[in-house]
Amino acid sequence: MENLFAYGTLKDKDIQETIFGRILIGTPDKLVGYTIKEIQIEEEFGLAQYPIITLTQNPEDSINGMLYQLSQRELELADTYEGIHYKRIQVQLHSNKSVWTYSAAI
Repeated sequence: MENLFAYGTLKDKDIQETIFGRILIGTPDKLVGYTIKEIQIEEEFGLAQYPIITLTQNPEDSINGMLYQLSQRELELADTYEGIHYKRIQVQLHSNKSVWTYSAAI
């Protein structure tokens, strides 16, 4: 199993059902030393704002999210869902778990 930290749309149960065919069961956790900014992504009907993590290295900055366990195939489905504007990176959570999450692909 793979650990995934979700802080945005991947926490949404409808999106989980669409992507994975199931609702994920997760545990709350946080990512320290990061903050959330917004990026604009062009979609079919115009620009949309999406959250993106940004490294600050400031221990006072943190992002609350959910830690999920996914199969390798589900992780690949999450990659497809996130698309070209996001890349999967490995980070360490407050709980000391090493996990995957998504950051800007720039």
